[in-house]
Amino acid sequence: MSQPVLRVVLGDQCSRTLSALADLDPARDVVLMAEVIGECTYVRHHRQKIALVLSAMRHFARALAARGVRVDYVRLDDADNSGTLRGEVMRAVARHRPTRIVATEPGEWRVREDMRGWGQAAGVPVAIRDDTRFICSIAEFAAWAEGRKALRMEYFYREMRRRTGLLMDGDAPAGGRWNLDAENRKRLPDDVHPPAPFRVEPDAITREVIDLVAARFPDHWGGLESFAWPVTAKDAEAALDRFIADRLPRFGDYQDAMAEGESTLFHSLLSTSLNLGLLLPLDVCRRAEAAWREGRAPLNAVEGFIRQILGWREYVRGLYWLKMPEYARLNALGADRSLPAFYWTADSSMACLDAVVRQTRDLAYAHHIQRLMVTGNFALLAGIDPAEVNDWYLCVYADAFEWVELPNTHGMAIHADGGIMASKPYAASGKYIDRMSDHCRHCRYDVREAVGERACPFNALYWDFLARHRARFASNPRMAQMYRTMDRMDGAKVAAMRRQATAFLDRVAPRKAAAA
Repeated sequence: MSQPVLRVVLGDQCSRTLSALADLDPARDVVLMAEVIGECTYVRHHRQKIALVLSAMRHFARALAARGVRVDYVRLDDADNSGTLRGEVMRAVARHRPTRIVATEPGEWRVREDMRGWGQAAGVPVAIRDDTRFICSIAEFAAWAEGRKALRMEYFYREMRRRTGLLMDGDAPAGGRWNLDAENRKRLPDDVHPPAPFRVEPDAITREVIDLVAARFPDHWGGLESFAWPVTAKDAEAALDRFIADRLPRFGDYQDAMAEGESTLFHSLLSTSLNLGLLLPLDVCRRAEAAWREGRAPLNAVEGFIRQILGWREYVRGLYWLKMPEYARLNALGADRSLPAFYWTADSSMACLDAVVRQTRDLAYAHHIQRLMVTGNFALLAGIDPAEVNDWYLCVYADAFEWVELPNTHGMAIHADGGIMASKPYAASGKYIDRMSDHCRHCRYDVREAVGERACPFNALYWDFLARHRARFASNPRMAQMYRTMDRMDGAKVAAMRRQATAFLDRVAPRKAAAA
């Protein structure tokens, strides 16, 4: 037998269309897949996230083997597991003596930097191929960004609509408008009951992985009992079918809503399947578009859903690779407070925040408004250290990989990038949460109050945030009205709110000691 090509498949690359497998010769080549402790622990990932990735890997390896592909699979509990991805690649090179190594570009900067050193360490050439599962390549995004003063998602999204033809009528956007977000901000009525989310009952492989994770990571956060994620392409396709049939028609109206006891509403829960490679984004968008063209879903729902994938998902990936590694170190607002313990314990007494943390602990999931306007909004207003905020989001969500987590958190949620992504911070008082949810009905705090023992903490924190950062934001046209409102307030009330905010933060999120 001729010497093989060693083809490395990472845990979030469980796709038959992966570029590293494009010219695979089953009679010659070897596919390496390795579960390594270093990838499970570089942050303390939610236990469902670890179980999800390992189960998807094992199912994908089995599918490859069923096609006659030779798979060298290293399990987490193998006695001679090196514990690092590089260590497993070097061991595989020693076993198989390949002529070269082929890999698809990873989703995290640290992995790509390590991958670039494999060739020298192994003594064989390494080819790192583009990840063609995305609609826009890294090079194409960089070309789009070249020379632009502002890298706004909306303009990128329009370009992607033109390029793909999605929701286009000739050269014009379907329905005459590019963005129907203004129609997608309804509060969930009491008499609207979302359908139950799609569930995949764990099979023998997944149950084995769940038991392994429970045994190996007893101190990691998060429950395993509710695990029901798709771990194969077949299951992911079934989840997509159910979403389009059951929830897409009302997704648009209520995509920004929150409600007590409702964890998923009309959201798709497809982000894990997309980020693992079980579904391809362009296929998903085309299926959603077909539902609109066939009269099975309204345009506002389909446009909002496609914008999340074709717009935001592709945009944040491009921005990540364009700006890393410096992007991760930005702290434009000088945030320096510690992450409050209630991000783990759900005992803040704020009904909205505790509901999101409990849901995140139990499901490894929260939808985008819960992440942006509850946990993210609090971290923004409180001035929590961006590194701690990013680590938390990367830890706790099953769909969190750094390429998607970091820009969404750093840029959109906490404005640590100083406006590279968003033209203004997504800061809000308790009024926003009251408008978009029923959480305030069940809260010990009064959302109508800004000062006093029962006052909603979001209110004082909001006005204190504006006051702290007035020099930066007062001239921002999108924030001028807020500053005019503050200027009309009684000065004594503003001072009282600021004192209340500082006392609250000093108690729950003390400032971190300055580095020596």
